[in-house]
Amino acid sequence: MIVIMGIHIAPAAVADFHEVLTDHSRYWGERDLRSLHLLALVQEFGSTCLVARAEDGIHGYIFGFVTPDGTGYVHLIATRDDARGTGLGRRLYTAFTEAAERHGARKLKAITSVENTGSIAFHRSLGFDTKIVDDYNGPGRAMAVFHRDLPPNVSRP
Repeated sequence: MIVIMGIHIAPAAVADFHEVLTDHSRYWGERDLRSLHLLALVQEFGSTCLVARAEDGIHGYIFGFVTPDGTGYVHLIATRDDARGTGLGRRLYTAFTEAAERHGARKLKAITSVENTGSIAFHRSLGFDTKIVDDYNGPGRAMAVFHRDLPPNVSRP
């Protein structure tokens, strides 16, 4: 568990998953992404599905897993509306990276829609390479695909 400024980052429990869904709009606004929230991820990959909790609830979360080829894949990352701009997303990624490395990850990967310019900018700021891949999510559904080797290349600007 990582504790910084009253926020504890720790593995997610089933109750945390349900809390996140109950407060879905605080993390995602008008976008309904509940169908991307898979309880099986928390149950099967609990050590790489993390929540950032404070006294007033979950401020953010990152759900991911490590693939057999050593890729730490981030399925979802979100911060609550009142926690944005605090560096919590970066802290969640750091905690995920540490957990993924313990499970043998040698690289990280994530995806987002090409329209999600905020996510693209965030991942680039974390040192991810970004590639737009046509038909990644089905015919006519391009996605921004992020890759980063571990440890990160410190010589990057």
